[in-house]
Amino acid sequence: MVEKRIMHYRSSHKILLVGEGDFSFSLCLARTFGSAVNMTATSLDSRGFLAMQYGYASINLTELKDLGWTILHNVDVHNMAQDQRLKNNKFDRIIFNFPHAGFYFHEFHKSQIRLHRRLVRGFLQNARYMLSVGGEIHISHKTSQPYSEWRIKDLAENVGLKLIEEVDFQRSFYPGYYNKRGSGSKCNQSFHIGRSSTYKFCRVFYFEEEIFPLY
Repeated sequence: MVEKRIMHYRSSHKILLVGEGDFSFSLCLARTFGSAVNMTATSLDSRGFLAMQYGYASINLTELKDLGWTILHNVDVHNMAQDQRLKNNKFDRIIFNFPHAGFYFHEFHKSQIRLHRRLVRGFLQNARYMLSVGGEIHISHKTSQPYSEWRIKDLAENVGLKLIEEVDFQRSFYPGYYNKRGSGSKCNQSFHIGRSSTYKFCRVFYFEEEIFPLY
């Protein structure tokens, strides 16, 4: 079978996507590859909730199923490494696009930034235990203020991850992808991405047996 590729991802990769909105990013990859039998897409919310929030979620999920994706709902990045549906699985690429903890304060408020940092830290702590040898964690994120205050590279270093590369992210790189807000009355609308990067991280050390962090 001829390997297919889009940006940083190949059809041979075992891929995990977390925090999907209307699953249009997953669908972009699936359409490019033509099949996705070794790929898993997840969301924090249930399928029913997503269908109410996002206009094309149900259609996208149906097409993903037809293309072979494994789709899981109610997956929390803070404990996904111990989720029975994912436990003991290893992935070549783990992707979290534009993580957001929800709207509780203004984006510039220190408390809001702390919530975002807690979300990203929880994701990174779990994702590092789910990487195959040589695997990578990818986070796409805005780089302007106040988003730069999340200090994603520092969070990764603190949990034993190493920055491999920071590359420009543009939505046009991924045909059919529509970034969505995670909550609120405008969640079905795309938000302005502006200057954004994809941060690629790898693990610093690998051990044959590892103990999962306690939460």
